[in-house]
Amino acid sequence: MYFFLRNLSIIDISYASDTVPKLLDILLRKSQCISMTGCFTQTYFFICFACVEYILLSVMAYDRYSAICQPLRYAVTMNERVCKLMVTGTWTYGFLAPVIYTVLLSQFSYCGSHVINHFFCDVSALLQLSCSSTYAIEYVTYCAGVFVGMPCFIATLASYICIISAILRIRSTEGRLKAFSTCSSHLTVVILFYGTLMGLYVRPTSMQSMEQNKLFAVLYNVLIPMFNPIIYSLKNKEVKKAVRKLFTRK
Repeated sequence: MYFFLRNLSIIDISYASDTVPKLLDILLRKSQCISMTGCFTQTYFFICFACVEYILLSVMAYDRYSAICQPLRYAVTMNERVCKLMVTGTWTYGFLAPVIYTVLLSQFSYCGSHVINHFFCDVSALLQLSCSSTYAIEYVTYCAGVFVGMPCFIATLASYICIISAILRIRSTEGRLKAFSTCSSHLTVVILFYGTLMGLYVRPTSMQSMEQNKLFAVLYNVLIPMFNPIIYSLKNKEVKKAVRKLFTRK
């Protein structure tokens, strides 16, 4: 679990480091310009870290499934070699997937306004500025959703269905609480991540606006990476003790 958490921490730091510095530059220095190279680089790494986190959360869901539903086989199923292969495959896909998006975006013509209606170079904001046909990039997005997005979502959902059914079969209340505590943090992170993505992409087109998109973007660019360490730290006994002391003094 901690091996995967280290990778999740790297993603959270990288997420924020990709978009927040430019946002702070806009707010503090009123510097609202970004080069084409800088813009496409920002887009590439944003898609990269989003893909890595999406798949990593599914891998972590399977890890929790193995720990709760197959505890006696856990050490064999999730051995060090398997964990490293899973993480390597996740990062490899994450770095390869955005290449086609970045190449397609760089080939588009931007003949109108060059004002990006966003606080970073989001794909949706760039497509609004393009004079070229967006069919190719929409098709790539559809394929990625069908062949990668849906399998990961289904795997995560199936893992938690099995986990919850296994927990409900435990007779003692203490046993159920102990089993649930091993996956409660990850479940909270999954709900936040998927909830934000669904709020951004699953809404009807008539209900979508760029202002709302920017609000959701702040959630998964800034707030979720900030909340993740807090959510996982609250399971730590030493952290809980320190928080209690802090509030007791106040």
